[in-house]
Amino acid sequence: MVRVTHDAGVCEITLADAATGNALGEPMVHALTAAFTDAAAHADTRVVVLTADGDTFSAGAPAALLAQLAAGQRQPSDIRLPRVLLECPVPVVAAMAGHAVGGGFALGLAADLVCLARESRYGFTFMNMGFTPGMGTTTLCEHVLAPALAHELLYSGELRRGDAFTGTGINHVVPRAQVRERALDLARRIAEKPRPALELLKRTLTLPRRRAFDQALTLESLMHQITLGAPGAIDTIRATYVE
Repeated sequence: MVRVTHDAGVCEITLADAATGNALGEPMVHALTAAFTDAAAHADTRVVVLTADGDTFSAGAPAALLAQLAAGQRQPSDIRLPRVLLECPVPVVAAMAGHAVGGGFALGLAADLVCLARESRYGFTFMNMGFTPGMGTTTLCEHVLAPALAHELLYSGELRRGDAFTGTGINHVVPRAQVRERALDLARRIAEKPRPALELLKRTLTLPRRRAFDQALTLESLMHQITLGAPGAIDTIRATYVE
């Protein structure tokens, strides 16, 4: 489900469940959390690259989990997943070569540096299913994208090609075949630096995002209680996934 490799200070964590679109179900969330914990504990790790197998970086939460949340049968474990990246003591580079939707896009935007593919599509589809964004998305997207663009994507639920994100705050937008190598090249340059200095800089640069993320979770939780608890919420979620 998650594959981990180490090479010269670079830890590559790969979402390896292409059959589900690398959906953020319970097993994937736990596997990712464990992988980042192990990467941080590895003394030689100076940077993490988050990649994925298949055509989709991550499709976000699976339909079954969303339906359970709407029915009040379950509490989301993925809701704090971006904090795993924010709290990682070393820089994280997200190589989103494939499509990234909803929580999957939010996960990638929690990285310190982001690489997208020109041909792939990215966006937040929460509102398409009748409920408000989660996973700190209301804050995370504003810290990477221009606020006006972030708000448009949140309201509209539109998926846009990667080339539309050029000049919006994304670090690199390149052809899909070049995304992983561009991210690894960036990571190798970072890995040349001493880990103590990287840790200190990471902690400093992420402080505003970590604070904003916690505040966003509180507000998003309140919105979820209303929108996910609304009559017909489960039917809307299921119908949207079928379509």
